Amino acid sequence: MNQLFRNRVFLIIASVDLIQQMGIWVRNMALLFYVMEQTGNDPVAVSLLTVFEYLPIFVFSLIGGTLADRWNPKWTMIIGDALSAVSVAVILALIATGWWQAVFAATVVSAVISQFSQPSSAIMFKRHVPEEQVPTAIGMTQSLSSLFVIVGPMIGTAIYGWLGVNTSLVILVIAFAFAALVQLALPAYTREKPPEESSVWNELVMGLRYVGGQRNLLLITGVFALIGLGSGLIQPLDVFLITERLDLDKEDLQWFYALAGLGMLVGGGLATVFGQKANARTVVVAAVIFLAVSIVVEALSVWVPVTAAMRFLVGGAVAFMQIILSSALISIVAEAYIGRVNGTIMPVMMAGILIGSGLSGIFMKSIDLVPTYVLSAVIVFLAAPLALRMRFERLSEAKQ
Repeated sequence: MNQLFRNRVFLIIASVDLIQQMGIWVRNMALLFYVMEQTGNDPVAVSLLTVFEYLPIFVFSLIGGTLADRWNPKWTMIIGDALSAVSVAVILALIATGWWQAVFAATVVSAVISQFSQPSSAIMFKRHVPEEQVPTAIGMTQSLSSLFVIVGPMIGTAIYGWLGVNTSLVILVIAFAFAALVQLALPAYTREKPPEESSVWNELVMGLRYVGGQRNLLLITGVFALIGLGSGLIQPLDVFLITERLDLDKEDLQWFYALAGLGMLVGGGLATVFGQKANARTVVVAAVIFLAVSIVVEALSVWVPVTAAMRFLVGGAVAFMQIILSSALISIVAEAYIGRVNGTIMPVMMAGILIGSGLSGIFMKSIDLVPTYVLSAVIVFLAAPLALRMRFERLSEAKQ
């Protein structure tokens, strides 16, 4: 643990994650409330926020991962955050002129840039963090980020309530700009040059073949697809669960986000301690089943304590699963393919979220809120049989 805290790359990436999480949560809450106010609480308009967030991820993650395997990861992250700051500043100027629909572009820009920077940070982890410390490192970064899932919605709600959407986006600009500056302290990265005949298309195809040739990666892709579709179907409807089932104000959504963040903090801490001993398959199966059950319980619940408890428990279960699975992926995937594997698996999950989010408002209007949540739970549960077919036992044995 002490050795990890002396690792410059880990400290910088963890710090940048915190800075970005702060800005993103301020953005998320501001845009949610702003769009609801501008459209009269239209569920289709709210679901479009999720669509605009995940559509670029679906489109750009495959090519972004491939390019991340070719480019210098340090400068990819720095330039990406700098471009995000500039782009959001332009969007802010458009909103100031009265074009409120430009808020959707703020979500799009962040999503596009992240598809180049996220695989780059994983590459830096692979190069500079010893493999035996990877589960601990990922668990700690997840736990630290969870702090902002707790306080981020509160801060975002407060800033929007006091100062409005413009100030919220100014904070996002500052966060991205500061993150770019911090990453200048990362060590230089030297990458082997690809063969002269190698092209982006060839490397993309090689990445697809690499994923297709590994059973675990194919199964993980299928699991992510179903979880994405199920969670996407209800993700934009969280605010309506709070207002219609619990009869609370939309601003109270922040407290449920905070409880989920607290659960993520606990789950991340447990993964940090027990990550090396965890059976990845067992963790994923248990988390998927629990997630499906929790979706039904939340939909049926009209009691705040029950919904609150489920949010906390789901946050912990999902965080534990993400950390164990992320650690396993970093362990079993060759460094040269990390970006492409990430860029292959994530588009499938994003496609599921995108399809689900695009349909969520329509389903809510046609079959109502609770049936939509039950349908989501059924879809998520279908991921459990796929997870059962995974074969790696423990993270320390994941290379076998």
